[in-house]
Amino acid sequence: MLGAWGVARTDYDRAGMNENSPTSPPRWEIAAQAIVLKIRWFGLILGYVYVNFGSHSPDRLLLNAILALGAAYPVLNTWYSVRGKPFLDDYPIAISFLEALFIGLLCWFDHDIDSPFRYYYLLSLLCCAIRHSRRVTFLTCSLDCLSYCLLGLTLPPSPGGRFSFFLLLVVLIWVTWAASAMSLLLKEFGIHLGVLNTALRENQALLESRIAERTRELQETQAQLMHQEKMAGFGLLAAGIAHEVGNPLTSISTLIQMLERREYDEYTREKLSLVGGQLSRIQAILRELINFSRPASQESTRFSVAEIIDEALNIAKYYKGTKSRVIRSDVAMDLPVLHGVRDQLVQVVFNLVLNAIDATAKGGVIDVAAAVRGDQVVVTVRDDGAGIAEDQRGRVFSPYFTTKKQGTGLGLFVSRKLVAQHGGQVDFESSAGQGTTFTIRLPAPHANGVAPS
Repeated sequence: MLGAWGVARTDYDRAGMNENSPTSPPRWEIAAQAIVLKIRWFGLILGYVYVNFGSHSPDRLLLNAILALGAAYPVLNTWYSVRGKPFLDDYPIAISFLEALFIGLLCWFDHDIDSPFRYYYLLSLLCCAIRHSRRVTFLTCSLDCLSYCLLGLTLPPSPGGRFSFFLLLVVLIWVTWAASAMSLLLKEFGIHLGVLNTALRENQALLESRIAERTRELQETQAQLMHQEKMAGFGLLAAGIAHEVGNPLTSISTLIQMLERREYDEYTREKLSLVGGQLSRIQAILRELINFSRPASQESTRFSVAEIIDEALNIAKYYKGTKSRVIRSDVAMDLPVLHGVRDQLVQVVFNLVLNAIDATAKGGVIDVAAAVRGDQVVVTVRDDGAGIAEDQRGRVFSPYFTTKKQGTGLGLFVSRKLVAQHGGQVDFESSAGQGTTFTIRLPAPHANGVAPS
């Protein structure tokens, strides 16, 4: 067979089931083509068997030639099917016409109105119903009936007479109705499954995105808790050291004060004064350690930007490598008073300064500046280090990401979190070999001096 065994574009008769419908199952044509191919090859094989072993027609050679000509079509169709493409899907009516002509020629040269080839009409309609719409299927039925009627007018009548002839016409019409109805039902079911499958994929994607979001939130919360535990542990250690060292220092300071009351020569008095000054310096460092190690206050207060920068730099000066770097501060005098958790912002500036120290070599320069830009208070920490590699910039604020050998990868992550809680943001600019600038942007209070809520 030739026509309906081919592939044609499926167009639906019902609203919402046209060939451009986005809900049409994308693999329907290919799957239906595979079924049609099996029917077509089955019909051709039976045709060859009948011609060569069962037919009494004197035109066997011609019948074999017609079947061979028709076999070219399934060969091409199979080739396209293997490649996953439909074949001649834009010409359904033309293919149906060629099929009716093909079946009529087989019956004509078999010289029998009741030739077994007439059952090809049934296979033709079945394949057409699978691949085409009801309209195309009924048009194909009309062409097949016309072809069969022409055979009835030109070939000798069969022993069954008119009953056999009209019975086949009735069967053709019935098969057309039944096959098209069944095909439409299958197509509707396929569309419904396609819609359900699409909805399932969308829900799966939504679920995966929610799981990823919850996982990210859990990691961030875990990272923040680890950072808080780290700071708490450091605070306990600093408080313990300050307590243990503070007691003997107090005793030494008392002894120095008692010795200074006595009469000594100028050299001895100068050395005692020098020792007393160094003891006072040590005690000042211990007080700063105690202040830094105290539990961070979560109370919102009013403070100046200069205060948090000065406190962060006073703590950072005890960090290793600070003495071999140049740290400069440029804080504008007209900065407004901010409202927030002071200790948290001190921690943010402190983290950025420590990172700048680690990023620079000996002799490096670190600039800490603060100014008002529009409706924001902007604090910048710039270093002249090697900069951040381009492939690492997207992960700078990710928890647990660090380039330090002993880093935890939590400093920048927690800093951005704390600034965000104050309604601000942290970003950075970095150039290879030219250093990095981290910028803290905080919303400035209203011009009337009232702190924002």
